[in-house]
Amino acid sequence: MRLTTSIPRTLMLAALLALAAVCSASGADSIAIETSAPAELPVADAGRFDWDGFYAGIYGAAQGGGATSASYGVGVQAGVNTTFNFYLVGAEVAVQGLAGDIGTASEGQILGRAGLVVTDDVLVYAAGGYGIALSGPADGQALVGGGMEVALSDRLSLDAQYLRSIPTNGGLATHQVSVGANYHF
Repeated sequence: MRLTTSIPRTLMLAALLALAAVCSASGADSIAIETSAPAELPVADAGRFDWDGFYAGIYGAAQGGGATSASYGVGVQAGVNTTFNFYLVGAEVAVQGLAGDIGTASEGQILGRAGLVVTDDVLVYAAGGYGIALSGPADGQALVGGGMEVALSDRLSLDAQYLRSIPTNGGLATHQVSVGANYHF
């Protein structure tokens, strides 16, 4: 009789061991094979202003050459920029009309710009070029200065610039400060 009672115990022990093996195997991670890639939603590149390309704008300017001579006016500008990582190079042409203590004048400017995109929305740059009087004698001047441009929306920016004009004929240098808005195409 002892023989028959040990068989159920042996079978019971084997069944428990088999059940433990099955339970431990089912606790392991299952192997899954992905059949298709999940669909991705398109996300706009929010917050990054695109400085590349053409722009045009308007600005107001104040110009002074001495202790008492000051002129104020408005102008229009157009230019193009290209960026390389966070470096920017560009060119700009501008025409402005000024009126003040020394009378009225209109001037044209050709500027080269080189700068750094400090953040996605802020650009600081140095500018240099040539200016010429469009009314009166065609006096030329070398232009050097710099500025800062801040993006207000995905197409509009606000620009503040300082230029020092050094006449090529040896006259007095002038200082010009301008603030304007540009639309980027």
